[in-house]
Amino acid sequence: MEQRKYGNTDMKVSILGFGGSEIGSGVSQEEVNQLLHSALDAGLNVIDTAECYGDSEELIGNALADRRDDYYLFTKCGHAAGFEAPDWDKTMLEQSIDRSLRRLQTDHVDVIHLHSCSEEVLRRGDVIEVLQRAKQQGKTRYIGYSGDSTDALYAIETGVFDSLETSVNIADQEAISLTLPKALERGMGIVAKRPLANAAWTKEEVKPEDYEYVYWNRLRDLNYPFLEEQDVQTSIQQALRFTLSIPGVDTMIVGTTRPTRWAENAALLEDGELSKEEFDRIRQRWFQIAEAGWVGQV
Repeated sequence: MEQRKYGNTDMKVSILGFGGSEIGSGVSQEEVNQLLHSALDAGLNVIDTAECYGDSEELIGNALADRRDDYYLFTKCGHAAGFEAPDWDKTMLEQSIDRSLRRLQTDHVDVIHLHSCSEEVLRRGDVIEVLQRAKQQGKTRYIGYSGDSTDALYAIETGVFDSLETSVNIADQEAISLTLPKALERGMGIVAKRPLANAAWTKEEVKPEDYEYVYWNRLRDLNYPFLEEQDVQTSIQQALRFTLSIPGVDTMIVGTTRPTRWAENAALLEDGELSKEEFDRIRQRWFQIAEAGWVGQV
């Protein structure tokens, strides 16, 4: 699988990574073992999780503690998620980082991201100090910010983060102009989250309370011709290749509970980035249709 240099870090990451949110509830350890080992065997070397993804960190730790040198491990912090303290409390943050390391059965992660932290909280500075201290103590090699829109823009402009994780895909393109160019200028590694727009177009009906509703609605208006393909895999391939083609994107995290998914997605990316003409057609459609309120989705 193709690998890309991750910003100014010493990491060279696979263009596909594993997103750990979907395994956090209702998936057995045996299933996760098969899923993650098959992912690494398919050439993936990025695993991304978070403190609030249910059992995700523990399942990953149990599955891969004996293969720690085979992959880069990213997690997130910020939400209390089991602690009797408010989100973003600095003491809780320190405890949360230590708990993540125990769950993941490692003495360090490669990146800790602040998890969808608001500009207001960032401006106080104490959450950033907690991450910087964790880096100094060797608990993480790099620190990052996970989030979107103007909150992400402020995080980038602080100049303290090595990594950015943000939503960008065929239904979510604000970051392409707003944040990614600035992140590139600062040499940040960039993770595209939700690179498939939750495959919202493959569903005939989505309820307003559903996670993918915003994307489903946008895609009905965008009405990209390639989404009408009878072969769903063709449209998934086009969507993945679009995200891969966005300047600055180093890796894309995709969540699944199906072990065969990794080999399938790797095959879909064998052709690499879209041609300039294909990429520009999708961008032009966005410029024509997107409304002012179509901001990055957390």
